[in-house]
Amino acid sequence: MAFITANDGAQIFYKDWGKGQPVLFSHGWPLNGDAWDAQMQFLGSNGYRVIAHDRRSHGRSDQTWDGNNMDQYADDLQALI
Repeated sequence: MAFITANDGAQIFYKDWGKGQPVLFSHGWPLNGDAWDAQMQFLGSNGYRVIAHDRRSHGRSDQTWDGNNMDQYADDLQALI
């Protein structure tokens, strides 16, 4: 399993499949990155690099008390990119 470290130390889970032009998937509440598996499999098998993450406090990412807001979610994505 792959993780990146966010600017506040939280571990953010992500999956990164394939090669080619990247497509980044970001789930809504209360899901996780697995919600995109069907789309990722389709695009990945058609020449794209597909990336999905579990937002903090979702799925396999750290369950944090702080930082569950859009500004921190954007910072987490910046760390992933």
